[in-house]
Amino acid sequence: MGKLTIVGLGPGEFEHMTIETIEKMKNADKLYLRTEKHPVVKYLKDMGLSFETFDKIYEMGSTFEEVYDNITREIIEIAEKCDNVVYAVPGNPLVAEKTVEYLLKFLNDSDDIKVEVVPAMSFVDVVVNELKIDPIYGLKIIDGLSLDSIKPDKRCNNLVTQVYNKRVASEVKLKLMDIYGDEFLVTVVKSAGVKGEQRIETMPLYEIDMIDWIDYLTSIFIPPAKGTFKSRYDIDDLLDIMAKLRGENGCPWDKEQDHSTLKKYLIEECYEVIDAIENNSDESLLEELGDVLLQVVFHSQIADERKAFDFHDVCDAECKKMIYRHPHVFGVEEIATSADVLKRWDEIKKDEKGFKSHTNELKSVPRSMPALIRGYKVQEKAAKVGFDWDNVDDAMAKVYEELNEFKEVYKGEDENDKIEELGDLIFAVVNVARFLKIDPEIAVHKTIEKFIQRFNYIEDAAEKSGHKLEDMTLSEMDSLWNEAKMNKFNKKAQK
Repeated sequence: MGKLTIVGLGPGEFEHMTIETIEKMKNADKLYLRTEKHPVVKYLKDMGLSFETFDKIYEMGSTFEEVYDNITREIIEIAEKCDNVVYAVPGNPLVAEKTVEYLLKFLNDSDDIKVEVVPAMSFVDVVVNELKIDPIYGLKIIDGLSLDSIKPDKRCNNLVTQVYNKRVASEVKLKLMDIYGDEFLVTVVKSAGVKGEQRIETMPLYEIDMIDWIDYLTSIFIPPAKGTFKSRYDIDDLLDIMAKLRGENGCPWDKEQDHSTLKKYLIEECYEVIDAIENNSDESLLEELGDVLLQVVFHSQIADERKAFDFHDVCDAECKKMIYRHPHVFGVEEIATSADVLKRWDEIKKDEKGFKSHTNELKSVPRSMPALIRGYKVQEKAAKVGFDWDNVDDAMAKVYEELNEFKEVYKGEDENDKIEELGDLIFAVVNVARFLKIDPEIAVHKTIEKFIQRFNYIEDAAEKSGHKLEDMTLSEMDSLWNEAKMNKFNKKAQK
């Protein structure tokens, strides 16, 4: 059986290497260094140690992943042929060392090669010492090349490694500025603990790619973002702000609210989002989405105070729902079209809710929805089981039928009859809209806007002719109304 011993060369100074590491290297049949680019290598040469490196592989690989994979495979091949191979890497073998990660993964179940990892001092130990920080209060270590998937934690210390050139520093800067803001102070650390080479400077985040002394031993230290006023905020900040508003010394109005009193604000904010979308205003959309998010946080805070659930429970439940309802993305099912996706979604939802009948599904459409939207959704669900007209002409015929029934009662004295027949007429119109794939809510909103514009034309025209609307007859106003319609027609014709 071959044996592979993995040792660490420490952060840079020869004194930081352990006696055990030195002894392992002295007694190796074969000694390999991942790279010769390390300050202690000159001491190894002075000791008369014979070794080989994998620097040549760096020149052949197009990506670091390819380089690390090739080094890993070569080490395994060597270890299979030799009894006592020592592989030395910078720092601690188990801290920010991809080749060791790959080796342990590949050799985990191997019966042919015995693996030993010797502890060593890492660059993190030296950085902590030089910056005088205690990691017990939180220290998150992140590979600078992994910032897309691993985000810094603004509430603790962060150390971003692998910032080995200005290009990487620029990419890291842009990602961090989205989290901390341009002016946030960070500390750039180069060659930590190496006498004569160490360099530590604190600077605004936007400057880190402007310095000319970045190299392969460079990291960026980011302290916690403290205080109420920050350049950039995140969801945790919003949760903290809401907790403070509801707290003992918070805002009297916020403290008085409950789920019921907030209902109207949630509805209003949702409509303002729709308005921002219809106006094609990204600025307004950003603001209004924030207001909707605030309502979610507000309700979650109130629920948390009741010991019912909190915001994190809301996120957890929604993530689980999305994963469960997308088996074609997160599971093994194959669904090709959007129509099939919606069908499967309904099946999963019905199973989740435990609906025992189709009527249960109709009843599940919230009564608090705007009536036109609720009617549309109820009709959609009924249509899925075949309770529907064959075509839009049949739906139109139903509109005329309901109109005639309304004509029979609208002058009568029975208010219930009027309400019922008018509701039937509107419901029939919604059905026509559904056949034509027209959102009735949007259609009515467009008509309202059109009405306001034409009314504005009437008022402006009356004012120009020296009249007030209150003094005009309906016939006179109707004439101006027709002018407004014609003006709109003429503009369309010109286009």
